[in-house]
Amino acid sequence: MKEESRLTHIDESGTARMVDVGDKADTIRIAIARGEVHLKPETVNLIRQGLMKKGDVLSVAQIAGVMAAKRTHELIPLCHPLPIHQVDVQLVLDDALPGVQIMAKVRTFGKTGVEMEALTAVSVAALTVYDMVKAVEKTGRIQNIRLVEKHGGRSGDVINE
Repeated sequence: MKEESRLTHIDESGTARMVDVGDKADTIRIAIARGEVHLKPETVNLIRQGLMKKGDVLSVAQIAGVMAAKRTHELIPLCHPLPIHQVDVQLVLDDALPGVQIMAKVRTFGKTGVEMEALTAVSVAALTVYDMVKAVEKTGRIQNIRLVEKHGGRSGDVINE
């Protein structure tokens, strides 16, 4: 089977394994992920006005996203612990959704990429928004979490949107 088409986290006998990245070159690795939390316009306005009982929704979710990126290897069983050099999580109120747009950019210099860290940052930031608004809205929807870009490594750049 060609190397590119093999599942790297499965050995020849079908057993899950952590990939050995020891022989890979250290390179700058960057990943960008995005996601959304769809909310009612009234909830978006409460967030904008700072009237949520649990506090500043966007700031708390931003910090949660940064913390999650740094702990991804503790949450996703076969992920490597990485020296993360930068995590940038941005949350923006979007009246067109309506809801919150979330973006996470993660950067490291190492042997493996940071796609999972960026996706985890977005996921946990979205869950935090949901948690902070659920007292006033039970219909929030976390949607469209996806990898937007990845740079560095053997497979090169990937730009999905």
